[in-house]
Amino acid sequence: MAVDVLQYFVNGLMVGGLYALIALSIVLIIKATAVFNFAIGHLMMLGGLFYWTFMVALGLPVWLSILLSLALAAVVGALIQRLTLHPLIGQPPMASLMVTVALMYVLLGLAVMLWRGSIMGLPAFISAEPLAFGGLTVSRQFLVSFIICMVVFGIFVAVFRYTQTGLHMRATAEDHQVARAKGIKVDNIMLITWVIASIAAAVGGILLGLRVGVGPPMTMIALKAFPAVLVGGIDSIPGALVGGLLVGVLEQLAGGLIDPALMEIAPYIVLLIALIFMPYGLFGLKRIERI
Repeated sequence: MAVDVLQYFVNGLMVGGLYALIALSIVLIIKATAVFNFAIGHLMMLGGLFYWTFMVALGLPVWLSILLSLALAAVVGALIQRLTLHPLIGQPPMASLMVTVALMYVLLGLAVMLWRGSIMGLPAFISAEPLAFGGLTVSRQFLVSFIICMVVFGIFVAVFRYTQTGLHMRATAEDHQVARAKGIKVDNIMLITWVIASIAAAVGGILLGLRVGVGPPMTMIALKAFPAVLVGGIDSIPGALVGGLLVGVLEQLAGGLIDPALMEIAPYIVLLIALIFMPYGLFGLKRIERI
């Protein structure tokens, strides 16, 4: 029994790494623009479809397909920010939020129109051969995917914390007017944030596509990152990591120890509990509003 619990715990960490990366993409945009990006799953899907196009349809090498997919994802993120969200600066936050909802259906429509909306498998560039550690078995693909997610997460956190661009992103997240008064080009920072978030989503889309294939159904899996964001704290980057890993572990434990059907709803049970008892999350900034 103890070995089973540990196995489910390890599996949860492997899955949670991907949730953490998706949650990071959401949190970055929230911190810089105060917009919750509901289209994150569709940006993931687009990144996976880009990779399928370059790798399978055009027959390009793996490394070149990945680089081109991430570059194209960055272009998409920049276009979204400039064409749809930039004109709404100064408008009520609900307007920007509804734009991301509309983007869900626009990107879904593009997927159906250009790629027929079917699920397409990706050739694995990571071996699926399992690795044995004592009494535990870990998929090599899951392990490498987890490591990639953590490395990408670490790179983005390092940029956010230790570069001038990251400093400007943090200043913009605190107060747009103060950032402008300090000479920071807030519009450019918002653009950079969307580019970074779109690249992170594309990495997640490629890694998830290796497991389940690329297509519209994968967007539903991205929804499991929403509980991770709220559990960790909607404006906390460390919270995105902790929340993603926690949701992944709880999902696997619930499915393995109680009922496999619970795997699909466990993240949303966590979401409800977080909203009721921890509305600011584990690491979120608590705000007091006067009415």
